[in-house]
Amino acid sequence: MEATTTKQQIISHYMDHVLEHGEEPKSIYSFTKELKIDENEFYKFYTSFDHIESDVLVFFHDETLRLMASETSENELDAKNQLLTFYYTFFELMTNNRSYVAKSLQTGIYDLKKLKLLKPLKEEFKKFIKSLSIETVDLKQDKINSIKEKSIEELAWSQLLFTIKFWLEDTSASFEKTDLFIEKSVNASFDFLSVTPLENLIDFGKFFFKEKIKSKF
Repeated sequence: MEATTTKQQIISHYMDHVLEHGEEPKSIYSFTKELKIDENEFYKFYTSFDHIESDVLVFFHDETLRLMASETSENELDAKNQLLTFYYTFFELMTNNRSYVAKSLQTGIYDLKKLKLLKPLKEEFKKFIKSLSIETVDLKQDKINSIKEKSIEELAWSQLLFTIKFWLEDTSASFEKTDLFIEKSVNASFDFLSVTPLENLIDFGKFFFKEKIKSKF
């Protein structure tokens, strides 16, 4: 197996181990024995189990972009629909691996340790957001526009975290409420950035308020 070991195989085996045993492997030595590879083969890809854990969602992110590239041309979709496609594809992959993701984030995505582990995903996701070249109101000042672009990336990251949290708490069949949440939140955020009518913002607000009120009872 050594000659064909890939990052995906290591990630997949790590996820399986965590789900089957309820915890990460006791040591890298025992883990590589399970995989039937030498330790130095492992170190070609990772230096620790935390490194693997932080890379799982990055792997889903990269796979999402790969699937998007294979199915559509960048010129076929505007920025909003590219982001919607990203969300739907990313959360489909997340749902396919929900047991692991839920366990990995069980202490909460706003836990400091989890935020540290999510940092690699944040960096890659912000690169994707920047590549969308989202059009906003031009303030005619380069410095202000530069700050605005960075703010968009941070807001987009916060929105992704918020959506992950909603998805983790979603109990609807096939997580259909998460799909609605994605549609309404992305529409609302683009309306806000372009300063268009507030109908979608109000619609999203009503949806979110309704779901949170229902969850209290």
